[in-house]
Amino acid sequence: MSGGASADATGAAGLEVGHLPPAWTPTPVRPRLPVGVAFVSVLIGLIGFIMVLAAVLFVLGQLLGAAVPTSLEIFSAVDLFGALILIIVGAALLSVATSLWRQETWALWTTIVLVFGMTAYLFFTGFITILFVLFVVLLVYLLAVRRYFY
Repeated sequence: MSGGASADATGAAGLEVGHLPPAWTPTPVRPRLPVGVAFVSVLIGLIGFIMVLAAVLFVLGQLLGAAVPTSLEIFSAVDLFGALILIIVGAALLSVATSLWRQETWALWTTIVLVFGMTAYLFFTGFITILFVLFVVLLVYLLAVRRYFY
């Protein structure tokens, strides 16, 4: 009996099974992008693009002179330093817009803080109009869809 037990132990140690499939690992579930977040992301992206475009046109107008017509300038009352700030802020808005589209949490909370700041500014300046109501609705909506972000 003891001889049979030792034979099984040595036979099992040398046995290798090669016909089994590889181990299954679950992939994380990525929630779908809510329509309102997609709309806000596109809107923020357009604002950021317009800011960068306006600043680049102003800088080109300053550097090239008559080669760029002044009718193309979107913001005519900025200086070179202001144009550089517009480029930085526009690039940051483009970054937030693409990160909102990818459902990244930091972009959601950045947008929530900015919308809250604009809502508080409108409230404390007494500018309670339809824009104020839209910001409040947007703030509530962004807080409601936060579970879609990871």
